[in-house]
Amino acid sequence: MSRLPNWIRLSLNTDAHFKHVHELVKGLSLHTVCESAKCPNRHECWNRGTATLMLLGDVCTRSCGFCAIKAGRPEGLDLLEPKRVAAAAKSMELRHVVLTSVNRDDLPDGGAKIFAETIQEIRAMLPQASIEVLTPDFDGNMEALDMVLDARPDVFNHNLETVQRLQPIIRPQASYGRSLSVLKRAAAWKPALAVKSGLMLGLGETDEEVVSAMADLHKAGVRLLTLGQYLQPTRNHPPVDRYPTPEQFEKLADTAKAMGFAGVASGPMVRSSYKADELLDAAKAARAPATFAAAS
Repeated sequence: MSRLPNWIRLSLNTDAHFKHVHELVKGLSLHTVCESAKCPNRHECWNRGTATLMLLGDVCTRSCGFCAIKAGRPEGLDLLEPKRVAAAAKSMELRHVVLTSVNRDDLPDGGAKIFAETIQEIRAMLPQASIEVLTPDFDGNMEALDMVLDARPDVFNHNLETVQRLQPIIRPQASYGRSLSVLKRAAAWKPALAVKSGLMLGLGETDEEVVSAMADLHKAGVRLLTLGQYLQPTRNHPPVDRYPTPEQFEKLADTAKAMGFAGVASGPMVRSSYKADELLDAAKAARAPATFAAAS
């Protein structure tokens, strides 16, 4: 299934904001998941002056089937990274800062201390901004997870990525149950924070399996949900199994709304942090379950 359907469109236009973000990230020796994961929305987001900053380098200790980030053995740990990330967020005058990372299973805490210190630095430099973290599972180390939660991000995000049946194929070094345990612990944290997760479609799952995974996420306490289309990064990655239509994404969003999710972004071009600020705003504004439908 190599041809893209006509409802998937990639914007390659750039403007001054794109150049500013690109030069800023490069100048501070930082990484973005936008580039490392070959996100199809990076031109649009960078033109808006937003970016998802990636902590802990650009080499991942895991090799998930869907991901374009290079896998291998990372070298060292940059202890000054939190200050540079905060400086970048301040320079971009971000209203909502999204932090993610590679997996660092080589570190005892999986990089949790760097997450916590980065949150603290951003709070000091940009106190008006909300902060969202998209973390690994820290190999099930709940003390490491607590370190991140104790830094009090506004949104905690950990992606389930795919349905239970496909986890051993797509995420061989992770597990469905472990991810749900991480999300459940975050949802029970006091003071409360928004808990978010996401699934990709097109890896071989059925809609029924997606609905089942959504139900598991809701039971774990997740209230913000993203559903997007898997796109094959290279020929060495699993091929796309299907391209659900925008109408199918809307139907799944309606199902999620009925389950009780407070905010849902569902569409072919949706990614975990795509217009994350708008999804959070929609969730805050919703006194009853509401759906934020991101345009494809």
